[in-house]
Amino acid sequence: MKTSTKLSSRQARQRRIRAKVIGSATKPRLAVYKSLTTIYAQLIDDASGKTLAAANDLKIKKGKKSEKAAEVGKAIAEAAKAVKIEKVVFDRGGFPYHGRVKILADAAREAGLKF
Repeated sequence: MKTSTKLSSRQARQRRIRAKVIGSATKPRLAVYKSLTTIYAQLIDDASGKTLAAANDLKIKKGKKSEKAAEVGKAIAEAAKAVKIEKVVFDRGGFPYHGRVKILADAAREAGLKF
């Protein structure tokens, strides 16, 4: 079975990024995943393999996708503050740093996360 070039390209980028990011075990990883309709963000402690906090736009009903991404960025920053995390490593999951991924990152930075 042949896989799509778009998917295999994203997976290759994701492996390259993850290899660089996972070496910084002192800070949790802010992992981002986006589907066609939803965007997800997680704070992951790679040393223990546990998710420390998570946010998504499933409960946000109104607004454009970009506005929902900004809300998720603010929500993940607030969740990080709740578990006393200030610095993270950004893992864009193979997605280009553009559009909703960039908006989420900028909103998280504005809300107080440092990366």
